[in-house]
Amino acid sequence: MRGAEAGSTTSYAYKASLIGSAHRFELTEEGLSWHVAGRSALWRYDEISAIRLSFRPVSMQQHRFRADISRAGGGRIAILSTSWQTAALMAPQDGGFRDFLIELHARMAKAGSRAELTAGLGRTTYAAVLALLAGLAVAMAGLLIRALLIGEFAGVLFILGFAALFAWQVGGFVRRNRPRSYSFDCVPKALLP
Repeated sequence: MRGAEAGSTTSYAYKASLIGSAHRFELTEEGLSWHVAGRSALWRYDEISAIRLSFRPVSMQQHRFRADISRAGGGRIAILSTSWQTAALMAPQDGGFRDFLIELHARMAKAGSRAELTAGLGRTTYAAVLALLAGLAVAMAGLLIRALLIGEFAGVLFILGFAALFAWQVGGFVRRNRPRSYSFDCVPKALLP
């Protein structure tokens, strides 16, 4: 379900699960129109109070992005960059997701929106992730030193390999999800596919 443009309407849809209908979003002249799980609404661009972009990989799709959109007065919707195809396949929709969000930001800027634009994880969550990673690094360093002292070189190789794999997998998540603010004309490329 790719994004498509028809006149002045830009649309995007994805399936959040195998069961149920697709979540559909349209950018119209009036605002953001959405249809999710039997609910629908039209939010004017100047009513949108916040957008948070983040990188959210899952086991079935390591390259998944998320946009959380909040409305003044209540309400929040999430837009994902992947769609369920079968029980074992989650397909990326990179181009449609990116184009939809860029256009949403452009229309909000044109409408004079004063929305809070943030990227990455919340500051408290990010600090907790960094503290956990620091604790793991200290533990791994301790294991590495112990393995070197007792001459267990197979263990040293295992620890180094595991550390490299862990740094590769988790490092991208931590780097992309650094908390920060951005502006309408400078959407963070690291949080768009």
